[in-house]
Amino acid sequence: MTTLLIATRNAHKVAEIRALLSGQCACLSQNDLPEAPTIVEDEINFAGNARKKAEGLAAWIGDHSPLANCAPEFILADDSGLEVDALGGAPGVHSARFAAEEISGSANAPDAANNAKLLRLLAGVPLERRGARFRCALALAPLRAAAKAGSTTLFEGSCEGRIALAPAGAGGFGYDPLFVPDGWNQSLAELGESVKNTMSHRARALRQLREFLLQRG
Repeated sequence: MTTLLIATRNAHKVAEIRALLSGQCACLSQNDLPEAPTIVEDEINFAGNARKKAEGLAAWIGDHSPLANCAPEFILADDSGLEVDALGGAPGVHSARFAAEEISGSANAPDAANNAKLLRLLAGVPLERRGARFRCALALAPLRAAAKAGSTTLFEGSCEGRIALAPAGAGGFGYDPLFVPDGWNQSLAELGESVKNTMSHRARALRQLREFLLQRG
């Protein structure tokens, strides 16, 4: 079984990735490395941020050897977010910190604040103009070859939908209560994890990752 270290401390994201890779990968997370640095996400797109996080954490582990007894084969980093057509693609790579400037001293913003800001900006925009998509980029960096050019593999997925007029549902996280995927009349937060994991942007990217790992043998 392949061992991955997921480059995030986001418990929701870790649980989702573990569920989608169940049976094929053993997944550690950055919560198992409390001393590891937080990699600044300052690239212009999701793929750039994912690659930077995966390779940055791999390089740090290589220098510090904190996982000598259970070193993973790969570092897996995810960067994902929401693009809203009526907002010119915003919040995009700023999805997690969309409302951060309104909350003093916060790098990221609480989900409720991000959702509230999105609804304020879309006030008066009719449903037919509230098209949006979730995008996910995954970067898989081999721990022992992270510094080698071309050693990181990227996988990407998207999920098309629209932004509802009001949040609905208690499941999921992030913008899930506002995002209604194409072909459905319920938000991702209402549809629940089992349905979300068949169609989400992250699920689609992780399916590509699973295939890649299977082909490796």
